[in-house]
Amino acid sequence: MQESVLALENISKTFPGVKALQGVQLTLRAGEVHALLGENGAGKSTLVKVMTGAMRKDEGTGRMCFDGKDRDFTSPSEAQKAGISTVYQEVNLLPNLSVAQNLFLGHEPKRFALIQHSRMQQQARELLKQFKLDIDVTAPLNQFSVAVQQLIAIARGVAMKAKVLVLDEPTASLDKDEVETLFGVMEQLKSEGVAIVFISHFLDQVYRISDRITVLRNGQFIGEYITAELPRPKLIEAMLGKELQAMHGQHQPGCADSVDAPALFKMDKVCVKNSIENMDILVPKGQAIGMAGLLGSGRTEVCRAIFGVDSVASGQMQLADAPLKPQSPAEAIKAGVALCPEDRKTDGIIGPLSIRENIALALQARLGWWRYLSKAKQQALADKYIEELQIATPDAEKPIGQLSGGNQQKVILARWLATQPQLLVLDEPTRGIDIGAHAEILNLIKRLCHDGMSLLVTSSELEELVAFANKVVVLRDRRKVSELSGEDMTPQHIMQAIAEA
Repeated sequence: MQESVLALENISKTFPGVKALQGVQLTLRAGEVHALLGENGAGKSTLVKVMTGAMRKDEGTGRMCFDGKDRDFTSPSEAQKAGISTVYQEVNLLPNLSVAQNLFLGHEPKRFALIQHSRMQQQARELLKQFKLDIDVTAPLNQFSVAVQQLIAIARGVAMKAKVLVLDEPTASLDKDEVETLFGVMEQLKSEGVAIVFISHFLDQVYRISDRITVLRNGQFIGEYITAELPRPKLIEAMLGKELQAMHGQHQPGCADSVDAPALFKMDKVCVKNSIENMDILVPKGQAIGMAGLLGSGRTEVCRAIFGVDSVASGQMQLADAPLKPQSPAEAIKAGVALCPEDRKTDGIIGPLSIRENIALALQARLGWWRYLSKAKQQALADKYIEELQIATPDAEKPIGQLSGGNQQKVILARWLATQPQLLVLDEPTRGIDIGAHAEILNLIKRLCHDGMSLLVTSSELEELVAFANKVVVLRDRRKVSELSGEDMTPQHIMQAIAEA
């Protein structure tokens, strides 16, 4: 067995009201790629921050042994000096500095305390050759694409001569050739004895490059596995916390399945750069189509493309027999598309504004600011949906930030229903809400379908999708891999489609 470079044992981290980590462990070995996997909220980022000194673990819990000694880093710079280098998904370099300056910031080659710029630039060129990057290392970083910046960030981690290299979603913005180059560099680092932590949602990549896998779920350690010995269905079960044989779901869509239902929305071979590939989806009028897949499979990216957040590089979309080419959310709204985003706190609500103001936002945007909705009309609109959706509030003037998660979600739904959309896109509509609100939103989806509205809904809860969807589209690694309906649309079959190689 390879030498253990870093071992974390019984690590816990508590935030107010939240147990982010509970007795988690992780063992990294020299010359191995160790994949750290888990869905949203699993604790991956928190564990990395504890490991690299960005956060302190709870007092009196656990220990970390690095390079044969007990350590407890107090800052990322201390961890970096010790030999732990981290490359985050969001590039955290300095865009105004040159490529060479970013690569060697903090450890520039010097002579007599003066930085040797020509030597630093030469070393930068040699380093980037490993990544097949032939660029001007004297140019500011912000002149290059996000993908190139990501490779430069990884190259900086390599330049630090670290014993442990943490790569957080390093391939998210890379194309196929760039991924191949990165994997080549990772294999070279393995041969040099570096321990690599690989955080990714692309299972094909995980199985190709990793030697071991650690799975976290809801802040808890689920298990460590040898990659070659772990079947994909077992990995999916570990991540989701559900066994295939134990899953049940009853197909009760809000509208009867019908092959004769006219198409309301079509997505034909749509590609978004570094996001989704050759995506085909059809949503019939008056039906709800579900989208299933692990985090990073492309579910949210499909929603963003339809709503004009991300630009479509190729392929076509059609809504009600007319081309749909939104260049912005405003254009999508005018075309009759509505989106309830996955992260309602960041992308959905405006916390300090009242319920009334939050509900009126999208309709006002669709009408245009020169056709102002009077306060009386806003009030009538808010009162209508407070009653219809049973939003728990004393009045419409209460700030939305003071509502529960379920009631916030109802307000966002009310906002979009007020625009009377042709297509309602719901990205994880029941995430983080209580059981009562959960049931109410599922019933609302069924009622909207019954009334003739078309919906495209993503959800991590497979039983939920089966309960209301007419069909389920399964995504994996940014592609559509299956479409299930009728008797084939079961949680078991969805999980099998997600897991298949």
